[in-house]
Amino acid sequence: MSASIKSTIIKIVIWSLIIGLALSLAGVTPESLLAGLGDTVQRIFAISVDMVRWAVPYIILGAVVVIPIWAVTFVWRIFRRKDNA
Repeated sequence: MSASIKSTIIKIVIWSLIIGLALSLAGVTPESLLAGLGDTVQRIFAISVDMVRWAVPYIILGAVVVIPIWAVTFVWRIFRRKDNA
């Protein structure tokens, strides 16, 4: 095993010990942490869906302006290349 892998493993073990002790002092147990994990995943998914629902109307509104400008610029570049060739 290379020295950097050993060093990384040692750092992970030390940080895990420190964080574990801090969580233990706060009254957090592995069981309570794992029990709340399912709820956390559901909350993250719900927040993600809400963010998409919020963003889509603004993306569409912006696209109404951006896409025509992009299309005109794209066509303009094609005509400029033909003139230079």
